[in-house]
Amino acid sequence: MADLNGTMMQYFHWYIPDDGSLWNEVGNRASELANTGFTAMWLPPAYKGISGKFDVGYGVYDLYDLGEFNQHGTIRTKYGTRAQLIDATKALHAAGLQVYADAVLNHKMGGDLPETPKATPYSQDNRLTPKGGLQEIKTYTHFKFPGRQGKYSNFEWHWWHFDAVDYSEYNSSDRGTIYLLEGKQFDDYVALEKGNFSYLMGCDLDFQSQEVRDEIIRWGKWYLDTISIDGFRLDAVKHISAWFFPQWLDEMERHAGKDLFVVGEYWMPDINTLQWYIGAVGGRMAVFDVPLHYNFHYASKSGPNYDMRRIFDGTLMQQNPYYAVTFVENHDSQPLQALESVVEPWFKPLAYAIILLRREGYPCVFYADYYGAEYEDSGRDGNRYKIMMPSHRWLIDKFLYARRHYGYGAQYDYFDRANTIGWTRLGDAEHPKAMAVLMSNSSDGIKWMEVGKPDAKFVDLTEHIQEPVYTNEWGWGEFDCKGGSVSVWVEV
Repeated sequence: MADLNGTMMQYFHWYIPDDGSLWNEVGNRASELANTGFTAMWLPPAYKGISGKFDVGYGVYDLYDLGEFNQHGTIRTKYGTRAQLIDATKALHAAGLQVYADAVLNHKMGGDLPETPKATPYSQDNRLTPKGGLQEIKTYTHFKFPGRQGKYSNFEWHWWHFDAVDYSEYNSSDRGTIYLLEGKQFDDYVALEKGNFSYLMGCDLDFQSQEVRDEIIRWGKWYLDTISIDGFRLDAVKHISAWFFPQWLDEMERHAGKDLFVVGEYWMPDINTLQWYIGAVGGRMAVFDVPLHYNFHYASKSGPNYDMRRIFDGTLMQQNPYYAVTFVENHDSQPLQALESVVEPWFKPLAYAIILLRREGYPCVFYADYYGAEYEDSGRDGNRYKIMMPSHRWLIDKFLYARRHYGYGAQYDYFDRANTIGWTRLGDAEHPKAMAVLMSNSSDGIKWMEVGKPDAKFVDLTEHIQEPVYTNEWGWGEFDCKGGSVSVWVEV
C-alpha cells in the first residue's frame, strides 16, 4: 500500500512542547527529511481540542478550527496556526514528501452548553448490562462553536448526535459510569472488549445517525480542500463501526480524485483480530502492526532470554505484510502514556533495523526515537517521573541510507540461533549491490550468510565493526556483530 521502500515518520510525540512551533519546524526540515530517506510525514491532529493550545489533539473540540478562531482560550493549537499548517504541507510537498493527516472521528469533548437528555447508566467495564434505569442527566453535548460563528460549517452538535457520554452534572463525582442516551444503542461492528467497546471517551459520535455520517463526510471533503494531503491515519478505529470507513473513504477518494493512503489504529496485539478488521473494511486500509510492537517490548525486557527466532510470530509483518505499518514506539506506548509498553533503548536499534531493512511492511519512525525527548509527568502510581528518551538518529539515518540503496531483491533469512539472527538482501537490476544484516541480543554474534556476490568487499555501515568482510568464491561471507547490537554490512 506504500511506495517501494517508502518510510514515514510520526512527526510528534505526546510531550512535544506546546509553544506552537511544530508546523514551522517540520516545514523548515522538509528538505532535510526527504534527503535523509523519509517519504511521508504523519502529522498530529491539527484541530482545536478541549484544552486549547495544550491539547495533543485527541480531545477534539472543533474539527474545523485548525488554529484560526479564539476558542477554548486560544487561537493557535499546540502546533501552530492554520496558515502555518498550510505552509508546512506546501513545504513538505515541495520536498517530495507525502503528508498524512491524523483524523480523530470517534468523539468530541468540551461542549459549549449543557443539555438534559435521558440516559441509561452502564458500568465502564460492562456495556451489556445496565446498572440502573432511564434517568435524566445534565451533560455538555451542545457544540455551537461561538468563536467560529458558522464559518466553514453551520452544523451544531446536540445530544442526539451522540450515543453515549461519561458525565452528568447531577453525579459529577462518578467517573465509572457511561450513560447510553435515550433511543440509542452502542455502535455495532466494534471491538468486543467490555462487551462492546464503542464508547471510549467524551461525547461518542453515533455512526448509526445519517446526520452524523453526512457531517463527517462533509468535514473530510473540506479538509482535503483546505489542507492538501495524501492520506489519513485514523484514530481509535476499533471504537467505530467498521462498515463506515469504506463508505467514508469512497467519498474521500472520489473528492480528492486520487488514491489515498490510509492506516487505522486498531490497538490490539492479537493477529486474528487485526486480520478480521482488515477484512471487515474490505482491505481499504493498512493497520499498525501492534503485535510486532509488543514482541519488541517483550524482547527488550527479556534480554538474552528472548528467542529472536520468534520475533515475527503472530505479527502482520509475518502473516499479511501488505497491510502492515510497522513501528517500534508511538505516542501512546511511550513512557507514562496510556498504553505504555516501552521498548528499552538498547533494543531500539535492533527493532529499527528489523522494520527498515526487511522487505515486509511500511515502516514508521517515531519522532522521540529520532530526535530524542525529555519530559516529566505522573505515572499510574501517582508519582512524578523524569523521562529521557535518547536519540537514535545517527543509526536510523544509516538504516534509511541502506534501505534506499540496498534494500532490494531476494531476501534470505538466517534465523537458526536463538540469540543471533540475520538476513541478506541480494539487490536487483537497478540496485545491484547486496546487504547483510546481523544482530544479537546476547554476546557477540557471527554467522555465515549468502549475499550472492563472490569475492566482494563489505563494510559495516553502523561502524560498530571496523574490519571489512570479504566473501568467498561462492558469494558467502562470515559476518559478525557486537553483543546486544546490530551491524549492517553493505557491498562497496
